[in-house]
Amino acid sequence: MENIKLIVTDMDGTFLNSSHEVSPEFPKIYEELKKRNILFVPASGRQMLGITKYFGEIENEMAFIAENGGYVIYKNEELFADQLDQKYVAEIITVIRTIPGATAVLSGKKKAYFETDNQDFIDYISQFYTDNERREDLTEAIDDSIFKIAVYHADGSELNVYPFLKEFEKYDLEIVVSGQYWLDIMNKNINKGNALEKLQKVLNITPQQTMAFGDYMNDIQMLENSKYSYAMKNAHPSVKKAANFEACSNDNFGVLKIIKDYLKIS
Repeated sequence: MENIKLIVTDMDGTFLNSSHEVSPEFPKIYEELKKRNILFVPASGRQMLGITKYFGEIENEMAFIAENGGYVIYKNEELFADQLDQKYVAEIITVIRTIPGATAVLSGKKKAYFETDNQDFIDYISQFYTDNERREDLTEAIDDSIFKIAVYHADGSELNVYPFLKEFEKYDLEIVVSGQYWLDIMNKNINKGNALEKLQKVLNITPQQTMAFGDYMNDIQMLENSKYSYAMKNAHPSVKKAANFEACSNDNFGVLKIIKDYLKIS
């Protein structure tokens, strides 16, 4: 493993532990990456503000892939921003309302939007969607660029949400299980892998110079666009199949253990 120029990592279940915390070792490791001209890139299904809040003053030095690839920035400059067609939003929200236990969030450039008045849910999603707003009716157009529809189900998204929404693949939309409790709906070809490819082209970095980490199905294309691809020990079986290597779990901060081994630092 030589000449790594870019390290890209999923956040929840991968870089962050189960309490959604960054390892206290990260600042020291980041400084070493910076000395060696290695770009560190968080890539998440989260809203951009829900990612950048973890990185403080170094945010303006980094690149970020948010909204599962729908929004990409580098050194505070927007490289790519997608937008869902409102007609799809209205139709899909109508179906989500019929799914028992499902709750929808529209993720936009300005804010995230939801209909529920369940305060426990609102408190929960505020970890991921820092700037959010309740709306009476999500089928009505919002003056914002909507990147995706995120659907939450407390009993699991793969079995309890995906079967109801997979029909929307007929519209050339991406319907992806993005976590144990979440499913995301985006435009076709919006994924972390294509976003990573856009960033690699801008920076003239190859997949052979890229290290990537992930744990769920929305990370697979990103892993496929990296020679040094790692599934976390806690990853979904399909992710482990797609990755070339395995890292220890997110609760053991496996991402940083691999990076430290590469940098040969303790």
